[in-house]
Amino acid sequence: MGGCEAMNINFPRARAEDPETSHLAAENAEHFASKHHDIILDTLKTYGALGKDGIASKSNIDKSQVSRRLSEMQRLGLIQLTGKVVASSSGRSEREWEVI
Repeated sequence: MGGCEAMNINFPRARAEDPETSHLAAENAEHFASKHHDIILDTLKTYGALGKDGIASKSNIDKSQVSRRLSEMQRLGLIQLTGKVVASSSGRSEREWEVI
């Protein structure tokens, strides 16, 4: 895979005032976020620049999860916007992403 598993990914996934169930869910999310990063990177390396929906369909990761991971990956310096827009699965415009 792409090698993100070793990165220290420490993005807030629950607010201090959130219920304990949210904090437990946040702990679980940290476990698979790094795996999602690897899958998304591999997808972009294999297929080239894609929009969120394109990444989701080719990686079998839910669109909402892809969306969350893209902003994290951008902050980590792994991916960037191409400046282009592509059609989403619903026909709307969405931003296109590429590996740096």
